[in-house]
Amino acid sequence: MRFRRATTADVPAMMDLGQESPAAARWSRQQYESLFAASDAPSSERLILVVEDASAETESGTPHPILAFLVGHRVDREWELENIVVAEKSRRRGLGSRLLSEFIEHARANSGSGIFLEVRRLNESARSLYRKLGFEETGFRKDYYASPAEDAILYRLSLY
Repeated sequence: MRFRRATTADVPAMMDLGQESPAAARWSRQQYESLFAASDAPSSERLILVVEDASAETESGTPHPILAFLVGHRVDREWELENIVVAEKSRRRGLGSRLLSEFIEHARANSGSGIFLEVRRLNESARSLYRKLGFEETGFRKDYYASPAEDAILYRLSLY
C-alpha cells in the first residue's frame, strides 16, 4: 500500500469508492474536481490523500487501484475532516486508522489547533475509529443527513 496526495486523475476512483459506501458524502463529479482548485485565501488549504494498492498488477500507465481516500480542509488553524472512505474489501485492515493518523500528523506539523467532523449517528465503526484516535464527542445535529434522514454526531480532536 502506498499513501500519497490525490490528483484530479483520481476523481473517478474516488467517486466509485464514495458510491459503494453508504456512509460517504454524496458529492458530484464537479464537487470532487473543485477540491483541487487553488484557493485564493492564504489561510485555507485542502489535503486530499489516497491509498493505492501498489501490489496490484496493472498495465503500463494504468494507475493502481485506490483502496481509500480522505479529504480535509483547513481554515486558519482549524481543520475539518470532510470525507473519509475505505473500500469495503479493504476494511478492518487498519487503512482508515492509518489514513486518519496521516491527516492528524499533517495538521499538527502545520500548526493546526484542532480537527472537527460530523458523522452519521449509526456509523458505529467510524465513531469507534474517531474515539480510538482521541476525538471527543462535542454535540449533534438533528436530521443533518438525508437519504436516509439521520442525526450527525460532532467530534473534535484538540491538537495541543
